[in-house]
Amino acid sequence: MEKETVVLYGGMGVGHLVPMIELAMLFHRHGFFATVISADPPNKTGLASNLINQQAKENHLISFHNLPAAIQHDENRHPMDLMFEAIRANNQYLYDFLTSLSNTNSIRALIVDVFCTDALEIARQLGIPAYVHFPCAASVLAIYIHLPVFHTSTDTSFKDMEGTFLDFPGVPPIPVADIPYTLQDRDTEIYQTRIEKFSQLAEADGILVNSFESLEARAVTALKDGVCLPGRKMTPVYCIGPLVQKDKGKEIEERHKCLTWLDSQPKGSVIFLCFGSAVALLIDQIKQIAFGLERSSQRFLWVLRCTNDENKMFEPQPDPDLNSVLPDGFLDRNKNRGMVINSWAPQVDVLNHASIGGFVSHCGWNSTLEAIVAGVPIICWPIFAEQGINKVLLTEEIKVGVVMKGYDQEFVQAEELEEKVRWLMASEGGRVLRERMLAVKEKAREAMAEDGLSAKAFTEFLRDLPRLKLNRDDEKSFL
Repeated sequence: MEKETVVLYGGMGVGHLVPMIELAMLFHRHGFFATVISADPPNKTGLASNLINQQAKENHLISFHNLPAAIQHDENRHPMDLMFEAIRANNQYLYDFLTSLSNTNSIRALIVDVFCTDALEIARQLGIPAYVHFPCAASVLAIYIHLPVFHTSTDTSFKDMEGTFLDFPGVPPIPVADIPYTLQDRDTEIYQTRIEKFSQLAEADGILVNSFESLEARAVTALKDGVCLPGRKMTPVYCIGPLVQKDKGKEIEERHKCLTWLDSQPKGSVIFLCFGSAVALLIDQIKQIAFGLERSSQRFLWVLRCTNDENKMFEPQPDPDLNSVLPDGFLDRNKNRGMVINSWAPQVDVLNHASIGGFVSHCGWNSTLEAIVAGVPIICWPIFAEQGINKVLLTEEIKVGVVMKGYDQEFVQAEELEEKVRWLMASEGGRVLRERMLAVKEKAREAMAEDGLSAKAFTEFLRDLPRLKLNRDDEKSFL
């Protein structure tokens, strides 16, 4: 098939960019030139551009482009309000980039992150087919698509519905407290903006979801049947996941020290604790985790990011001196059965290591899919965004996780962490949960196979692209 260009416009966040890059690689394997573009949010963290620059050096199969910062940071405004304003302001840069690219390349489609739906208008102006990449669960999409409808049915904010369970098409009942905090108050600017963005989703030519149909059958059926969007035509939904980074294994010359340590641990004996790239826990919470791990008597690998300022939990933090933030003597007392590392670990490699038996996670969707592909059960500790919804999905629908009680309080207590870690790693209930996760892992493997549901969904998407002639061999090139 003649190569054409697909432009992928990534969201302002590492958690959105990582699966977008994996999607770009999927397009590359189907014979397209793929270009990933992004911009940093106006908070001067540089995380998005750093990831793009790193990928540009390491990955020569796809191209990368950074858009300039369109607006300045304003500490007096909500970060998400600023992000959406920056995305709107970036439309001019996006338009200029697409027109310059179209002078030398045939742009077959523009794929925009769920945060970047304002760019759909640019695609319409240029006559380019435009699709949304939804990097979260299909169940979350079912809720978000339906929220503008729900909004018109009530005058009450979610924050005023304490104790209520919400019924949305295709998903289990959601505790109102697990709805993202940016949606809790209908009188705020960010709530109004998000409802507007959710309304734009169905205006795309289709939605590519980073999930697989057998994982979320109820939600996918509700989306495709249109019950999430009564009275409006529902755009096509393609479940093409899981889009996760591959386990590098022995491909890299120098392994991270934590992998070498894991090599010396018994099979399935280590609990892995990691809360993603965006959150630093308060030092008082760090101490509770440490006490709980020590009392559990279980082996552990802990990726630690911390801060002593509640207002800086979502900002990049310098690596702390571990001895200064952990309880006195903790590292020495636990050196034979535990390892603590600062800030980052090769999570995909860790989860796929034979020594890992459980995962304490914030339930970010990338981490969730990585755990599913590796077959590692989850202790769910949601922190922000849609992670509370993911927690419900994992514990009530898929049944491969258990809740860490107190996640919605000031602190998770040491006693709770001790109990949940010991239950997962050393009880009959934990063994059953592990077997259930292994069955879900097999479903993920089947979805990613050459004739799997996700491969077929991506092939269907390619066939639906206007004027695209699909090579019959493309169905075999999914992996």
